[in-house]
Amino acid sequence: MQIDLQTLWYLTVGTLLVSASLLLWERQAHPGRARVIGVLATALFAFVLGSMLAMNRSHFPVALGMGATNILMMFGYLLVLNASAALDGHRYFWSSVAALSFLAIVWAIAGTHFPAAFWNHVSSIPIALTCGLTAWILLRSPTIQQLRSRPIAVSISAVHTVFYLGRAFIAPVLVQQYGQDIISIVGKATMYEAVLYSVAMPMSFLMIIREEEKLQLLRMSQTDQLTGLANRHAFFEQADRILRERHGDPVSLLAFDLDHFKAINDRHGHPTGDKVLQLFAETAREEAGPDALIARLGGEEFAALLPRCDHSQALSRGSAIASRFAKAAARAEGLKTRATVSIGLAAPDCHDLAGMLASADGALYRAKALGRNRVETTGPNELLLQPQADPLHRQLRVVATEAS
Repeated sequence: MQIDLQTLWYLTVGTLLVSASLLLWERQAHPGRARVIGVLATALFAFVLGSMLAMNRSHFPVALGMGATNILMMFGYLLVLNASAALDGHRYFWSSVAALSFLAIVWAIAGTHFPAAFWNHVSSIPIALTCGLTAWILLRSPTIQQLRSRPIAVSISAVHTVFYLGRAFIAPVLVQQYGQDIISIVGKATMYEAVLYSVAMPMSFLMIIREEEKLQLLRMSQTDQLTGLANRHAFFEQADRILRERHGDPVSLLAFDLDHFKAINDRHGHPTGDKVLQLFAETAREEAGPDALIARLGGEEFAALLPRCDHSQALSRGSAIASRFAKAAARAEGLKTRATVSIGLAAPDCHDLAGMLASADGALYRAKALGRNRVETTGPNELLLQPQADPLHRQLRVVATEAS
């Protein structure tokens, strides 16, 4: 079935309007990305105006109709570029204004002398450059780096780039070899590709936004809202994965319990207790190591799983956390209470999560019994941190336990 060029223009306008309407409808459901979706919808409406002007360009002077159409289309592509940048909080407003101004000047100076060449070939170059930059921004975006839908959005802009580069540099060669009939074929191919782009491009952005929102909800469900650490459910899920993938590397576990926390809440109120919890979470994040899995298991209880960390290294990190937390609490503005933490380190011969938790919990009870504000471990031939004159300054010693 043959479809004439005018029908393809109508089809393009129709798909653009449908896609823009769907974007505006979805905009209400995604307030966090309302600006991105709004910019995309505006881009599609710019394409609609450009298409309608192109359909009626015979009613205007040749260069004016073609030039205005190209500028409107470029305006739409620059909006798509800005929507891509907005995913990371960036915008290229003045760069876009400069690009449109430069394009208008080029059309005014050279387009009036070579309107056919500009319309059929030269006008494709800025479109290709803009779409290529859009693909690059999406490819390098840190915000959507891990999303499965990112390669789809990148591919759509990249394919659009290649198509318009072909219009700019390959089509003129084909015209010289096969005559002016190639221009009509290229025009129809452009319209077919435009219909696909008008649907695929906005849908790919919606896929990104929906997936991004889904991951945010997942992170929220796995995060303790007060401290920003992983919650109990996330800890057990991720800890099991870490232990399965250890490949023989050492993994250590520290269990934490804030000392006299109920008394802090009763004496100073829950806002002070919340500040103590947040201060400990911040301290643990900074001292446990960049790859540590730290979680709030409930109340004032925390745990840290330390991949690629042997027993002595874990002991050192635990001591650093206890020391820094006590000092930070003493210096914290408006806290008005002393806060310390007792820490239990799982015995080095524990390899499964249940055994590590049980061992660390036993060590934690020992730390409480021996005076709190300290790190203890359990098991044969264990390393203990015993208090000196200052309980925050400890000396390592080996204690051999005998079987009864």
